[in-house]
Amino acid sequence: MRGVVDVLWVGFGGFIGSSLRFAVSGWVHRLTGASNFPYGTLAVNVLGCLLIGLVGGWADHRQMLSATARLFVLMGMLGGFTTYSTFAYETLAFAQGSDALRAAANISLHLLLGLGAAWLGYTGARGL
Repeated sequence: MRGVVDVLWVGFGGFIGSSLRFAVSGWVHRLTGASNFPYGTLAVNVLGCLLIGLVGGWADHRQMLSATARLFVLMGMLGGFTTYSTFAYETLAFAQGSDALRAAANISLHLLLGLGAAWLGYTGARGL
């Protein structure tokens, strides 16, 4: 029965995270206007990396989150908030549209900013 409860916690967190992703990505898209670059996806993924680094680091350093809370927040909410599949689809669309420069920029920005944000969050969590 415990496994079913864990799945429900992850699913509930995923619902919240996905809903927030939709809202934040849409807001960034409206803010940047009719851009030819997926800034909304980049924003949610980098913010999600920062938050997972921060919350994960805080949980690791302070031992403050239970196993259930980790499932809900890290896997559910933040897993649902970020979107690897949309990043992959948008990058593929650039590549198929013969826009190798935008495809490379999308990959590079996600990788560099995402890893940098996760590191920054995790490192910053030590001070909390």
